[in-house]
Amino acid sequence: MPGENDDIVAVDRGQAVPLYHQIFLQLREEITSGERAFGSRMPTEQELSAQFGVSRITARRALDELAENHLVERKRRVGTTVVFRSPAKPIQGNIEQALDSLLTFGRATRVKLLEVETVPARAPIDEALEIPANSDVLRVVRVRWLEDQPVGYFISYIPVSLGAGMTRAKLKSTPMLALLEEAGVHIGSARQTISATLADAALSSVLQVDIGSPILRVSRTVLDTRGAPVQHILAQYRSDRYQIRLDLNSPSSAAQLL
Repeated sequence: MPGENDDIVAVDRGQAVPLYHQIFLQLREEITSGERAFGSRMPTEQELSAQFGVSRITARRALDELAENHLVERKRRVGTTVVFRSPAKPIQGNIEQALDSLLTFGRATRVKLLEVETVPARAPIDEALEIPANSDVLRVVRVRWLEDQPVGYFISYIPVSLGAGMTRAKLKSTPMLALLEEAGVHIGSARQTISATLADAALSSVLQVDIGSPILRVSRTVLDTRGAPVQHILAQYRSDRYQIRLDLNSPSSAAQLL
């Protein structure tokens, strides 16, 4: 089972894929999905080496490959920064309808709680929650099951000040958005990016799919009515068990409904 420092992104030394390329693929996913924003600082070779348990040479090759693919820029005495800009423009949606959908999904599924711990926030979590690097955050890892099969793997991060009342019992039975509301949070908006990825060995084991199966990846930062981030979540769904539907209407059609 994945441990504290891998979040289903640890390298798999049993794969034929070189370690540096595994790290490259994981970092590329974070960059292209928007988790690591344009202009943000990438980890140093030393930080990557410690995070993934590899040599600095391996970490350097991963960063070099990102630079070769024009995703980052490396400069001496400055470090490595993200230069990728997503060509996609955000689509506005109704936060109340989205919250209703998420809460309904949460209550219709059962939860297997894997991990609850307080950890230091590292990039891109500190950037998403707009807190200083290495600030304490509550990290919650859960798998949701629909009927007799797992449907999604979720890693949530929230400021520790909001997690005081989130007991293991509550986390097993109550959607986290509802727990945030219980903590006095008034949710105002969210930033969400949906992308596609493939199941690696660890994720395939958790979701009971073959390695290389398509996975729907959702990165979401939830903000309160003041615009302060209160939760960052990475959700990874089996594509054969979960879909996201978005109904689009023309402005004229919407006006006729009012």
